[in-house]
Amino acid sequence: MIEPRFDANGLVAVVAQQWDTGEVLMLAWMDAEALRRTQETGRATYWSRSRQEYWVKGETSGNAQHVREIRLDCDGDAILLLVDQEGVACHTGRRSCFGAEQ
Repeated sequence: MIEPRFDANGLVAVVAQQWDTGEVLMLAWMDAEALRRTQETGRATYWSRSRQEYWVKGETSGNAQHVREIRLDCDGDAILLLVDQEGVACHTGRRSCFGAEQ
């Protein structure tokens, strides 16, 4: 069982990464319930800070994230989800939220 250190808001940062290529897809947030749901269903479930609700990645868009592995960083304050991404990960229509250069 994964035991992350949640912040003062009860959240932990989550990085989603394509399991086979290593491509970094997105950053999102989970609370304990979102993590539990992700572990139980194998589908990435996040906490939306803007909407204040849970969202299963791809539930409305079809761009699902099937979780292959859940890793906790050495400090316990971040989670790495190794996923099989269907379609795009970013709400802008890009494969990765980290695709734009600055």
